Amino acid sequence: MGATTRAGNLPLELTSFVGRRRELAEGKRLLSAGRMLTLVGVGGVGKTRLAGRIAAEMSREFEDGAWLIDLAPLGAGELLAETVAALVVGCPYPNMESLTAYLRDKQTLLLLDNCEHLLAQCAALAGDLLSTAPGLRILATSRQALNLPGEQVLEIAPFTVPEPAEASMEDVLHNEAVRLFEDRASSVVPEFKVNDANILAVARLCRRLDGIPLAIELAAARMLILSAEQILERLDDRFRLLTTGPTTAPSRQKTLRALLDWSYDLCSDQEQALWGRLSVFSGGSDLEAIEQVCSDGIARESVPDLVAQLVGKSIVLRRGQGSAIRFEMLDTLRQYGRERLVASGEDKALRLRHRDWCRDLAARAEAEWFGDRQMEWLGRLAREQGNVRAALEFCLNEPGEAWAALEIAAAMWSHRLSWSSPSEGHHWLERALAKEPGAGPVRAKALWVDAWLVLLRGEPEAAKPLLEECRTLAERLGDEAQLAGALHITGFSALLAGDFDRAFSLLEEALARRRVLGHRGHEWVVLFQLAMTAVLMDDPRSAKLCEEVLEKATRANAEWSVSYALWVTALERWRRGALRDAVTMMRDAVRLKLRCNDHLGLAQCIEGLAWVLADDGQYEQAAQMLGGAQVVWRSIGTSLSGLGHLAGAHDRCEATLRRHLKDDRFEAAFGRGSALTVDQAAAYALDERPARQPESDVLSVLTRREREIAEYVAKGLTNKEIADALVIAPRTAECHVENILRKLNFTSRSQIVKTWESRRSDQE
Repeated sequence: MGATTRAGNLPLELTSFVGRRRELAEGKRLLSAGRMLTLVGVGGVGKTRLAGRIAAEMSREFEDGAWLIDLAPLGAGELLAETVAALVVGCPYPNMESLTAYLRDKQTLLLLDNCEHLLAQCAALAGDLLSTAPGLRILATSRQALNLPGEQVLEIAPFTVPEPAEASMEDVLHNEAVRLFEDRASSVVPEFKVNDANILAVARLCRRLDGIPLAIELAAARMLILSAEQILERLDDRFRLLTTGPTTAPSRQKTLRALLDWSYDLCSDQEQALWGRLSVFSGGSDLEAIEQVCSDGIARESVPDLVAQLVGKSIVLRRGQGSAIRFEMLDTLRQYGRERLVASGEDKALRLRHRDWCRDLAARAEAEWFGDRQMEWLGRLAREQGNVRAALEFCLNEPGEAWAALEIAAAMWSHRLSWSSPSEGHHWLERALAKEPGAGPVRAKALWVDAWLVLLRGEPEAAKPLLEECRTLAERLGDEAQLAGALHITGFSALLAGDFDRAFSLLEEALARRRVLGHRGHEWVVLFQLAMTAVLMDDPRSAKLCEEVLEKATRANAEWSVSYALWVTALERWRRGALRDAVTMMRDAVRLKLRCNDHLGLAQCIEGLAWVLADDGQYEQAAQMLGGAQVVWRSIGTSLSGLGHLAGAHDRCEATLRRHLKDDRFEAAFGRGSALTVDQAAAYALDERPARQPESDVLSVLTRREREIAEYVAKGLTNKEIADALVIAPRTAECHVENILRKLNFTSRSQIVKTWESRRSDQE
């Protein structure tokens, strides 16, 4: 079951954490006492590192994990909720609804890092989430406070620095700024220690750098080739030059700027060029991408060495391991690199090279997605989401480049899981279609892809004009591929509407056209939807179609496709009465869904198992399975009602169960299922737990805080008395009690009392 356990994503610390004991203790105290804490301070002061340490040390208090969301690569606030939901919820269609549904009964910490360019959007998101999820706490970093009601602000100042009058070596050695310099310097020169010979220079250097951690780390990286005295001398020269310029900037800002300028000047010409060029990447990149985008005028074979040199100088960070090694820069260093790139006159050329790299990436992903690299491509496109967004934003803001945005976004049709949600794909395509009125094949393709996305958003009326324009344009161009696309999505629309005869006819024609064109991936998707249509209309051709769907996906070794092929084939076995085969195949599909982290598919599989079990006379198990499916639907912020072609089977199943169990027994079994977690629902679907929990174990579905509150309820305390006892707001206590009632499928507090007393007597 580990495949769906999502216990956070806090990165491991790559260097030692130095100092900040007071701020660390205060941050933990404030976050324990309240629910929203923002660390505020200048760039380079160490807000991100401190926030990460606070989150790590408090992570055990959050049963459902602590999550770091870096907002620096996010250029616009429109996709904020989708970005957070994609990371935290991990479902195919994340949005604000799925995020709030997922967090509502969770004990979770969100770390929103680098909020300063999205202040209003971050404040709105935080406010909405905190008002609906009583177990949620938010830790943010920003150069400004979010000004949210209830927000606590902790200002992070630079390290204190040794005063010139401090004569005691012991005092200087215990100074946080000096300790940081020594720690980082010894990582490049292992034998380095602060001693009598260099202590004055190191102390003066830390004062000169105003105690700014990033500045100290950049200076310490120079110890590989310079002594502390030499660094100080060169830095003094830099500051003398700086004082001749404008005096309006804050002194700390001048300090950091001087360090960045100096670090830049210490780089070779090629290192300087690469530093600037790397700034076009958003969210980092791998070495292959750097070589492709940044090697103009730099020998490609020398790029790895140059990257290594920038890593050695603490300009570039190396992340990950194995085949997922990536290189990225802190936002302060990236913004400085962008300034240098613009000043060099190379900015547009590099943005175009970056755009072309994204075009190539999207094209290769489209060509190779239906094969043994399917999961690899889904993972890679998820990692490159920041770069794809940056390229699309550039294309949409640069005159004459909207055509490239259409091309990139439309090529992602097969990887809608790599978008945050169908809404994000639609966001880009709608903007690109409006900016690029040209009547070519790229527009025709973008139209049917956008129609698919709006259908997945539950907006069939919005899809109609897109499909009409696509069909008209494709016919005028004589473009068979896009005409097949229009037929396919029109058929898919009919399938969602439950018009199976029309859907079958359109999908059959689209399949024939795709086979002539030799588009394997397109062909399989149409074939899958045709097989599903045949199953739902009890067409005698359904068995052969399902066999072909499964055979093609298995031969291609495309895991995600195989999971759906197993699901639709299980439905076909169910419809013709082969119930044992149907259960086996549906459970095989569940296992693959867990591997793929596909909660939408998981919900459909658990639903399907309920239908099969109901027909097999296992009525209580089927009712509990329906409740478990509801848990998964709720976790992704949607329901089966959005998939009209499947809603009829659900309604018939529920009617059968109510007829055999009567309403009371159905509601009880359904309630037990709906009280499970997603992991527990999947385990139950796989028959990895007993169908009925002992009454005394029913409280296991509650979080630690909810069990604590349940005990207070059992003792007869009111919500206000519980709030006073736990030092929380009365509304928070009320939300917790409501969650307990919902999870246990109870309607009154007296049921909580009875269950708690039963549990206590069992334990005695």
